[in-house]
Amino acid sequence: QVQLVESGGGLVQPGGSLIISCAVSGRIFRIYDMGWYRQAPGKQRELVARITRGGNTNYADSAKGRFTISRDNAKNTVYLQMNSLKPEDTAVYYCEIEASTKSSPMRDYWGQGTQVTVSS
Repeated sequence: QVQLVESGGGLVQPGGSLIISCAVSGRIFRIYDMGWYRQAPGKQRELVARITRGGNTNYADSAKGRFTISRDNAKNTVYLQMNSLKPEDTAVYYCEIEASTKSSPMRDYWGQGTQVTVSS
C-alpha cells in the first residue's frame, strides 16, 4: 500500500504565504513525477504544479511567479511554497504522485487533500 499524507494547510490572509507538504510512505519502489492539484467549490480539479524526479518543473499560469514546487527524494516528500496568496487560491489542495511499488507498475496515487483558505 501507498499512503500520501498532506499537511500545512490552513487560513491565511491575502498577500500571505503558506507551505504545504506531502509525505509518501509504503511499499514504494520508485516515485516518478509528483504534483499538486487544487479544487475550489463548484469547480473542476486543476493542475497547480508538477515536478519530475530530476527536478524539472511546470506550473499553471495562475501559479507562475508565486508558487514554488520542490521535492526531497530521500524523504519521499513534495512541497508547495505559496506566496502572495489571493482569495481565488482558496481550494482543497491535493498531492499526486506517479509511483511503482515492488508488486505493481507505475500508476497514480492521490492524497486526501488539505484545505487552503485565503481570507481577511
